[in-house]
Formats: sequence, C-alpha cells, structure tokens
Amino acid sequence: MTEFQKWYQDIQIERTVEALKKHNFDARFVPKASDALGEIFRIIPEGATVGVGGSLTLNQIGFFDEAKNHPTIKLMNSAVPGISPEEALKMRREMLLADIYLCSSNAVTEDGQLYNIDATGNRVGAMMFGPGKVILVCGVNKIVKDIEDARRRVQEWVAPMNARRLGLKTPCAETGECADCSSPQRICNIYTVLARKPLRTDIVVILVGEQLGF
Repeated sequence: MTEFQKWYQDIQIERTVEALKKHNFDARFVPKASDALGEIFRIIPEGATVGVGGSLTLNQIGFFDEAKNHPTIKLMNSAVPGISPEEALKMRREMLLADIYLCSSNAVTEDGQLYNIDATGNRVGAMMFGPGKVILVCGVNKIVKDIEDARRRVQEWVAPMNARRLGLKTPCAETGECADCSSPQRICNIYTVLARKPLRTDIVVILVGEQLGF
C-alpha cells in the first residue's frame, strides 16, 4: 500500500467509525486481525454462551482456535462437521438466546449503516434481536460509500463467491454473475439494512485494517 492509499484508507475508516457511532453502534478500529481477536475476547466474559454466524472472517482471524483457550465459553457453531441438519437448525434457534452473537457484516457504509443479504435469516435475525450483545468483525474491504454501493457489491460480487465457496448449485456459482435466480439453493433471499442500533440490541462493530472475508 502506498502512503497515498493509506492516507485515503485512514480517512475512510475514520469517517465510517464516526458515522457508526452517531447511529449508536459501538464502533472500534483495530489495525490487525490479531488486535481484533484480543478485542473480541475482552468483550466476551468467561462462562458466556457464544453463538456464531457463518463467517469466513472469523476463520481468517483465528477465532475458533483462540476459543479453545477459553474453555469456560460455551461456543455454539452450527457449521461443525458431522452435525445433522436437524441439530444445526435447532442450534441456530438456540443462538437467538445466546449471551453473545458473533459474525460479520456483508457491507458497512461510510454513512454508518450495515447491509446484509442472507439465505435463511438466522444470521440477520440474531443481529437485530435476541442475543445480549452482537459483535461484528469486518475487514476494511467491506467499507462502501452508501447502501446502493453495498447492494451492488454484495449481490453482484460477494454472493456469487459465497455460493461457489459453499458448493451451491446456483447460476452465479457457475457464471460469477447474479441472475436473480429462483434456485432452491439461492442465498439472496433476505435483504436487511441496520440504519441505526436496534432498540434492544447492543452491537459492537470492529473494523479491522486488513482485507478479510469477501
């Protein structure tokens, strides 16, 4: 990164964090993934129940490995290999009552809004209501100008890559382009905008100065 790119990124991050705070989100910036990991475990109290939404970001920062060093934390992860579809669905419902819910956001706008597309709704549902506190970990690559940029980024770029990563049989997983399909495995079913902090849910947004997730 050149000094000019860093200058621009620093201004963009500062603008985004301030906008999120004005919208009553607890917004924080950390330079590195390792810093994000430390921040997460400072927020999560020992003995807490922690629900986890599907997130490439959490894998990249080493969250699951670090969680093993906190044996009193009860981790609820429906993506564990070997879990049956019925058990996974039951766990996703139980996560709505977790002390902490942890995931990422598909996009964060410079004017302080959080944009997400979901297949089932358990991830965005938990962001809005249920868990005592929500922690969203987002790389700086997820910062966009506004909601229209967020929609374009997620639907036209992020969703096809996620469909491909998950091995889904959707048109975008083959072509890399959104076809606004009616596939049974379509993941773009629910579109949400958190314009302000929900009334009953505390949300911590940790912006990380690295490229994380899609």
